[in-house]
Amino acid sequence: MKIHAQALLFDNDGTLLSSIESVYRCWTRWAKEYGITAEDFEGLELHGRTAGEIVAELLPVDRVEEALARIEQLEVEDAPGGVVILPGTKELLGALSAHRWAVVTSATRSLGRARLREVGVDVPLMIAAEDVTRGKPDPEPYLLAAERLGVDPARCVVFEDAPAGLRAGRAAGMTTVALATTHDRSELVADVVVDDLSAISVQVTAQGVEIGTIG
Repeated sequence: MKIHAQALLFDNDGTLLSSIESVYRCWTRWAKEYGITAEDFEGLELHGRTAGEIVAELLPVDRVEEALARIEQLEVEDAPGGVVILPGTKELLGALSAHRWAVVTSATRSLGRARLREVGVDVPLMIAAEDVTRGKPDPEPYLLAAERLGVDPARCVVFEDAPAGLRAGRAAGMTTVALATTHDRSELVADVVVDDLSAISVQVTAQGVEIGTIG
């Protein structure tokens, strides 16, 4: 596989790093505080969505703002020691120049940056929950990233682990690379599917970035 691109757009959690244990701890504590049961969570798609969308489905509108602030507080405070970098992240990002990539996350900016700081990643551009009116699977977050980088969406490659994020990338008209880090390969619809970022090679050229697979 060889893909020529001008910009690479990365989801954060499940793509660059994993916060599964932290998310479980924080949302379990939050649910107890707000009287949310396991049955209440059944049927909700959680991964790849904003906390605001999830909270709004679980609580009355007059409680959403306070409850959203609380889950963000819990997750930001839990970031130290609560996240781990995923294979290939440091090597791949280290090969890129700052104007060639961005992080597009469903988390808030403060939470996204807290988690990235914990694994030693300095992100040049982040599109976060508060930057958009419609989160993934809507294409708005990825289209905004392309706009801010000054790149044609058709020349962008999206790296995602969640079906919702992959749908967003496809809807934005971008090439998609799925990482089988949190979902079974059978659930991932993308141009390329790999285990994680360690299977991806990049080479910066005068025209942009050449992406290939290792092995």
